[in-house]
Amino acid sequence: MAELLAYCRAGYENDTAAELTAATAQRGAYGYPVLQSDSGYVSFPLYQQEDLHTLANTLAVADTIFPRQLIAVTQTHDALDKQDRITPILETVRDIKEIIGMSGNVLVEYADTEDGKQLAKFCRKFVVPLRQALRGAGLLTKKESDNKPFIHVFFTDFDTCKIGYSLPQSRNPAPMGIHRLKFPSDAPSRSTLKLEEAIVTMLDAHQREQVLRAGGRAVDLGACPGGWTYQLVQREMYVEAVDNGLIADSLMKTGLVGHFAEDGFTYRPEYGRVDLLVCDMIEQPDRVARLMGDWLVKQLADHAIFNLKLPMKKRYDTVVDALTLLTQRMTQAKIAFNLRARHLYHDRDEITVTVVRHE
Repeated sequence: MAELLAYCRAGYENDTAAELTAATAQRGAYGYPVLQSDSGYVSFPLYQQEDLHTLANTLAVADTIFPRQLIAVTQTHDALDKQDRITPILETVRDIKEIIGMSGNVLVEYADTEDGKQLAKFCRKFVVPLRQALRGAGLLTKKESDNKPFIHVFFTDFDTCKIGYSLPQSRNPAPMGIHRLKFPSDAPSRSTLKLEEAIVTMLDAHQREQVLRAGGRAVDLGACPGGWTYQLVQREMYVEAVDNGLIADSLMKTGLVGHFAEDGFTYRPEYGRVDLLVCDMIEQPDRVARLMGDWLVKQLADHAIFNLKLPMKKRYDTVVDALTLLTQRMTQAKIAFNLRARHLYHDRDEITVTVVRHE
């Protein structure tokens, strides 16, 4: 069998399926989605076995929107013997080794749902003897290696698991594709985690230095009470916080924040331009995309990080339409840029977009 497995937020299975259908077709691979509402994952069987490894090489999680992790699944085992789950898994991993060589780690995972979490304790315990067995069979490096393929064992219940692999250039490095962050006790709102996750997972080290340089200037549209402004202040940026609501006193006392009680759609930067524009306003996605395009095309901001709030239906189509609108405008303006859009773990019904202008 050949199956692409995508982890996602529960409730976003249809959107993940639509994206997988489009992304695989763009790469000349075809299949069909199999999903269950609120399951936290989508299975995508492929018509051609040979397409699986091609997709494992070329379809990176970082370049998708809704998948948290992508696994090239080669075998599903059901009705596992509870007295010996390891033997059939070893046999499958031997076959996988013929494709990818030695693996650098094994992850035993489950869906990020209430039902899936019932498997958490079992998975944490099971990975220890499984790792030992794989090493004993010469199927796993003696020390964990992030630069090698990973084996993934995904349990859907105690008797059923899907076994596959991910490659270093394509996978999300976080287990289960989830980057859990600790909420800073002095931050004014939990929305700060959305921007922090975007910074640490969607920007590489060079882009972080380029976009978030100390002493740089930023505008935060819809800033109240200051969750996103907090992240910028932590990086010693000067911030124009735009919102009719109040900004946390702790941020105002830093001397790095100016509060402007104005409309985010008509505000313009105090000194004509800024290095970075951030925006988490609750508005229609196409309207926000047009606003971001205005700032970037008119060179009011060099870079942008913003959220698009999602509707209840046709969320994938809505995102594609909004991002296409923005991309076309910047391309027509002959601006070289890198754009990424991700449904982050700390997002809910929204996606986060980063736009970084090439130097």
